[in-house]
Parts: sequence; structure tokens; C-alpha cells
Amino acid sequence: MLSNIGMPGLILILVLALIIFGPKKLPEIGRAVGQSLKEFKNSTKELVEDEKENIAEAAKSEQQTK
Repeated sequence: MLSNIGMPGLILILVLALIIFGPKKLPEIGRAVGQSLKEFKNSTKELVEDEKENIAEAAKSEQQTK
């Protein structure tokens, strides 16, 4: 999705963000986006681990019933 933007596109986006939000708000917005991404990654990691545990438990119970 973002691989087609390229360096000129990123620079344009940063300049527009600087114009719209101003130099004082931009670090706050970046920090909030970073924290949101971190929380999203942690949540997805926990979901994957829980699903792996569920699969392992299901396989164990299936083997015990045979």
C-alpha cells in the first residue's frame, strides 16, 4: 500500500502535515500515532498467541479422545 508513494510523496505529505497542524502539534500527533501502533501490535500479538494455545489445546483433547 505505501510502497508506491516514494520519497517525493513522503516529503509532500510531511510538508502538508506541517502546514495543516503546525510545528507545535506535529510531535504530539506523531507520538499519539506511534503509541496507537504499538498498542495495536501488542493486541494482535496477544491474539495470535491465544489462538496458538487454543489450537494446541484442541489437538491435545482430540488425541485424548481417540
